[in-house]
Amino acid sequence: MTENMNPLEKIHNQLMWNRLISVVEEQAQTLIRTSFSTTVREAGDLSAGIFDPQGRMLAQAVTGTPGHVNSMAESVRHFLDKHPLESMKEGDCYLTNDPWLATGHLHDFTTVTPAFHHDRPVGLFSSTSHVVDVGGRGFGPDARQVFEEGLNIPILPLLREGNINQDLLEIVRANVREPVQVQGDLFSLAACNDEGCRRLTEMMEEFRLNDLQNLADHILDVSKNATLKNLSRLPQGSWHNTLDVDGYDQPVHLEARLSINDSGVDIDFKGTSPASGFGINVPPAYTRAYSAFAVKCIAAPEIPNNAGSLEPIRTTIPQGSILNAPRPYPVAVRHVIGHMLPDLIFGCLHQASQTLNEKEQGIGEEFSQGMPAEGAGTIWNPQLRGGKNYSFESGDQEEILDFNIVTFNSGGTGARPNKDGLSATAFPSGVRTMPVEATENAAPVLFRRKEFRPDSGGAGRWRGGLGQVMEIEGKDQQPFNVLAMFDRVHHPPKGRAGGETGTAGRVSLVSGKELRVKGEQSIPRGDRLKLELPGGGGFGNPYTREPEQVLEDLMDGLISAESALEKYGVVLHEDGTVDEERTLIKRKKPNYFQK
Repeated sequence: MTENMNPLEKIHNQLMWNRLISVVEEQAQTLIRTSFSTTVREAGDLSAGIFDPQGRMLAQAVTGTPGHVNSMAESVRHFLDKHPLESMKEGDCYLTNDPWLATGHLHDFTTVTPAFHHDRPVGLFSSTSHVVDVGGRGFGPDARQVFEEGLNIPILPLLREGNINQDLLEIVRANVREPVQVQGDLFSLAACNDEGCRRLTEMMEEFRLNDLQNLADHILDVSKNATLKNLSRLPQGSWHNTLDVDGYDQPVHLEARLSINDSGVDIDFKGTSPASGFGINVPPAYTRAYSAFAVKCIAAPEIPNNAGSLEPIRTTIPQGSILNAPRPYPVAVRHVIGHMLPDLIFGCLHQASQTLNEKEQGIGEEFSQGMPAEGAGTIWNPQLRGGKNYSFESGDQEEILDFNIVTFNSGGTGARPNKDGLSATAFPSGVRTMPVEATENAAPVLFRRKEFRPDSGGAGRWRGGLGQVMEIEGKDQQPFNVLAMFDRVHHPPKGRAGGETGTAGRVSLVSGKELRVKGEQSIPRGDRLKLELPGGGGFGNPYTREPEQVLEDLMDGLISAESALEKYGVVLHEDGTVDEERTLIKRKKPNYFQK
C-alpha cells in the first residue's frame, strides 16, 4: 500500500503520524500532572499509547519505560477479548493490575478507554502507572505467592459511560495502605486517556478523517519494513550468552541464544534458571518487552516504537523459567531480573559485531565497534515505610510516624565503544532519578548523603559510569523499614573488550552492619541506611585511555590518584600534570614504578 502512494500522500501520512505521537505525549503529560504518586510525577514510571480497533499499538508517548510500554502493547488485546470494542460505550474506562494481563506486577494499573468519533469507536487509548501500594506484603520480594502481594483486580470497568464504579473503588480503598493516593492515581489514568480522546478528535477533524484504519496500516507497514531493513544490515547467524545475577536466596542464571535471519530476530532463553520461590519472577510479556527494547536500541533506535516495529523481534521463553513464571508465582519485583535482559542480549550482539570483516564494516559502523559493557541494570528503588504497626529490631516503643514511599535511584551504565558510561543513570528503564526534596516532602525521611561513588566505574579505554552513595535516616532519627530489592552486589557488571568490571553494590547500616540484598529489614532509631550503588563496566584496555581524560577524571573526583596510577598507568608530576615519559614507561611495564 505504501509503495503505491504518491509523494504528497506520504507527506500527509507523515504529518498525521507525527501528530499522533504528539497526542499520546500530551496524554502522558496529563498523567504526570494529575498523578498523586511521586513515582509517576517525579520519575516518569508510566506509559501511554494509542491503539487501533484491533488492539495494535500505533504510537507511544516519549515519556515512559520500555517495561510498561511494550507490555502494554500486548495487554490491550486482553481487554478486547473480554470487552469487544463494539460493546464499549463513550465514557467507558476499564482497568486491571493482573500481572499476566497487564505489565507484570500488581503495583502497575493499566487502563483502556475507547475513543469515539462521530459516535463510532475508532481506536483505544491505554495508560499504565505504578501506584505506591496495593496492600499485601508491600513492594518487595518476600512473598511466596502472588496472592500475598496485594489486591488483584481483573479487567473491570472503572467508569461506565462516565459514571464511576464506586463498588470497585470501595474494594480498592479497603485493601491498600494509601487509599487517597491510589484512588487519585486511578483517576489520573482515566483523565489522561480522556485527554488523548479529546486531542484525537481534534486531529481527526483537522485532517478530515472518518477512521484511523488507513493511517494505522501505513504506520505499521512502514515501521515493520524499516525495522527489517535495519536488521538486514546485521550479520546473519546465531550467538549465545549467559549472565549471572544475585537473585534472592541463590544466584539466578540467565541464558539466551539470539539468531538473526531474513524475517527478523529470534531470542531463545533456554537454559535460564527455573522460577524462584520469591517475588523476583517475570511474567512473559515483561520479558518480551525488554528483549525487544534491547534489540531496538542497537538495530532500530530511530524507528518509532509500535506494533509494526516490534513484530520482527520474537522470543521463545521456557514455561516455568524465571522469565516465564506461571500463576501463582510471586512477581512483585519482576524488574530486578527483567532489567538485566538488555545486558544479556548485548552480549550476544557483541559477538555478532565481531564477525564482521573489513568489507562489511561499512554496514553499520557503530554496530561493528561492539556493544556497551554491562551496567548496573536494575534500578535501586527501595520502598521505605514506617508506623506503629511495624515491628522494629530496636524494640522502639516511642511514637513512630506512618508513611509509605518508593524512591528511584540508579547506578552507572556500562561504557560504550566510543564513549564513557553514564553515571547514576537508569538504563534500561529510563526512569528519572527522584529529587531528594520530593521524597523528603512526602515522607519523614532525610537524605544525609547523595553523591557519586568514586572509582566505581570500571576502568577502560572508555570508563564505566559511576554509581552513587546514599545515606537515609528517619526524621527525628525515628526507625523505619526498607523493602530491599537490589542486585549487582554479588555479581558486579562486567567490562567488555578488555575493560574492567565495575564496582559491586553494597547495602548496609552506617553503623557497619551488612544488610541483605533483598527482603524487608529494619533501620534502628538513630542509624542510617547506606546504599552504595554499582558502577558500570569499562570498555577497552584502560592503558589506552588518553592521559588527559584520566587527569580530568581525577580533578573531578571521579577516580582516585591510586586508580590513575595503577588502573590507567598515568604518572603525575608533583604539580599534578601528566608525566608523559614516565606514563609511557608505566604502561609498557606496569610493575616498573611502585606506588
